[in-house]
Amino acid sequence: MKAVCFLLLFTSILITSAQEDKEIERLRNQVSNLRHSFDRLQKSMDDLLWYDKVGDVAYIDKVYLTGPPKADRVEKNKTRQGYGNPFRFQSYVFIPKGIDATKKYPLLVLPHGGVHSNFNTFYTHIIRELMAQQYIVVAAEYRGSTGYGRGFYEAIDYGGLEVEDVYASKKYMVENYDIVDGSRVGIFGWSHGGLISLMNIFDHPDDYKVAYAGVPVSDLIARMGYKTERYRDLYSADFHIGKTAYENVEEYKKRSPAWQAHKLKTPLLIHTNTNDADVNVLEVEHLIKSLKAEGKKFEYEIFQDVPGGHSFDRIDSKKAQEVRLKIYKFLGGYLNPPKPFNGVKALRKAAYRY
Repeated sequence: MKAVCFLLLFTSILITSAQEDKEIERLRNQVSNLRHSFDRLQKSMDDLLWYDKVGDVAYIDKVYLTGPPKADRVEKNKTRQGYGNPFRFQSYVFIPKGIDATKKYPLLVLPHGGVHSNFNTFYTHIIRELMAQQYIVVAAEYRGSTGYGRGFYEAIDYGGLEVEDVYASKKYMVENYDIVDGSRVGIFGWSHGGLISLMNIFDHPDDYKVAYAGVPVSDLIARMGYKTERYRDLYSADFHIGKTAYENVEEYKKRSPAWQAHKLKTPLLIHTNTNDADVNVLEVEHLIKSLKAEGKKFEYEIFQDVPGGHSFDRIDSKKAQEVRLKIYKFLGGYLNPPKPFNGVKALRKAAYRY
């Protein structure tokens, strides 16, 4: 009798535990969906802010494009209607006001950072600086970007198909805008945007005249070693790479610029900062050493403990402006913008409306 009572009690506990697990999972899904709803709202606000912050110097558009279909590990239902269709995403387009529509202008492709993020108004002053030089700019909201819902978020393909989304935005601009000079196209970005920039020139070397990679994520294997378990879980999630670096080291190598250095053909400038708390300088040092080992020609600078850490050359400090001027001079040497800056004062005037 005691055994029967114990069995009934134990069964009741198991049932209760299973019910609790289901309820916890339901609540987690609700929180996740709520987060994506808030992200959508924030993105709508950002879109309005773009017009307020750069509308005086730029024509702004947001266009729908397509990239490759979802990765198979993300799209598990291979029998659904529409399976294998190209993936839809949006890109910002910025065109300087006052340009001559009968002429052609250089294009800069500007992928935002990540792991999950979007092209937000943190880049306002940079866009203003680029408009002043009369660059046309395209900034893709590639798969995995925030502000477009859970399905879009979970379509991420870090270091993979998102690279092709950014490339598709470049092709779109060359094919659809007569004012874009297809022979003067550059790409530049920071952090994960730096990784995407590097992978674009590695995979499509004939399509870009020049590239800049700022504090770029460079070695995912090393990154998994010094980051937290919570961070690593982002990559091994089912909708992401799906496995840990331990389980599939080759996949992580394939998505790491430091392990693809042999592909470099494009003029390249790399910057990193020794006090970067996001992309440890050791990652970028590995990239630099790999490029040197392959006998590649490129330029780089390792900045020593510059205030601002990971964002040291994107913030509003005088030092950041001086570093950005170096970047623009490097890019301009290959792209020849109509109105290059002649010093920090001109850059500051363009960015800060005075």
